[in-house]
Amino acid sequence: MKAHELRDLSLKELEVRLKENKEELQKLEFNHAVAGQVENPAQMKMLRREIARLHTVIKEMQKAETANQN
Repeated sequence: MKAHELRDLSLKELEVRLKENKEELQKLEFNHAVAGQVENPAQMKMLRREIARLHTVIKEMQKAETANQN
């Protein structure tokens, strides 16, 4: 998903999506370490970028919430 699409989701949905992506990346990395190969190695890179996007959007939302409270 693109960042502008992620901004339409709620904070709770973003956190759930982040958890799922981290778990999937961990499984892929484990398979890569054990088996030495992954079915689609580009998927690991894609997941890392998606996780970074999620972190960015979550931080933006948290920052906006604290700014609105003041």
